[in-house]
Amino acid sequence: MTTTLTGVPTLRVNLAEYAVTKAMRDGRVKTDLATLDFCGPTPAHNGFKAMVRENKFDAGELAIVTFLQAKAYGKPYVLLPAPISGRFQHHCAGYNVDFGHLDPKDIEGKKVGVRTYTQTTALWIRGILRHEYGVDLDKVTWMTLGDGHLAEYSDPQNCQRLPAGSSIPQMMLDGELAAALLGEDMPKDDRVRTLVPDAQNAAKGWFERTGVVPINHMFVVHEALSKQRPDIVRDLYRMIVESRASADKVPAVFPPLGLEANRAGLQLAVDWALDQKIIPRRLSVDELFDDVTGNLG
Repeated sequence: MTTTLTGVPTLRVNLAEYAVTKAMRDGRVKTDLATLDFCGPTPAHNGFKAMVRENKFDAGELAIVTFLQAKAYGKPYVLLPAPISGRFQHHCAGYNVDFGHLDPKDIEGKKVGVRTYTQTTALWIRGILRHEYGVDLDKVTWMTLGDGHLAEYSDPQNCQRLPAGSSIPQMMLDGELAAALLGEDMPKDDRVRTLVPDAQNAAKGWFERTGVVPINHMFVVHEALSKQRPDIVRDLYRMIVESRASADKVPAVFPPLGLEANRAGLQLAVDWALDQKIIPRRLSVDELFDDVTGNLG
């Protein structure tokens, strides 16, 4: 955490360049209240562990699951009502049809690969499989490559670690894993099918019923920044809003700005994180924010 917050402090920021953050990153949207040092790694998720374990950044994006864990374990970060990334997740469970057709419940008793159990994409697609298709998640063996971002957290007992260097997409294609939970790294292969039938229309129907676009990453600030320099925190939110408004190409479906607009999505993330043994206690949506950030927008 930056020690001096008087004057015009330099803030260490972990924020990748997306359509919605580009104007903020390239200086078209700026602030006079602070110097932003975009010193985070690429991709940004490589900095999440250092953020919650070492307080390495003053502000930036954080996976919503990592933030919920950070809040539950008393880490000094506070949420802004500003999603940085999000999308429908129904298409993110795949399998190789060469090894036979799979319905969602068919993964019970089988091995399913996922980079880490706490990956945000995994939270959402597992919740969809459980609540929309009746999958008993405890009956699946989750084959993981890494641990979670929080040192205090341990995976549930039905997780097993894959050998270092394993490729989950390749293991799924080879039939060593019955299915895999994958985001952008789902293989572009004619044999791959989505575990959720007709995933695109299923997502559309789900959105019509729930009004929720699953959040991947949101903007957070260190609580010391919010306490000592609420003016900077408000200006960061303004920058996010303006950067998003100036984006050439915002995805057609994107989580909204504002606490109330995101309340249902955040509540669902909390409920599913508790249900999937990712957080140790139930959090309220309001405790994710403070008096400054909860009133933004």
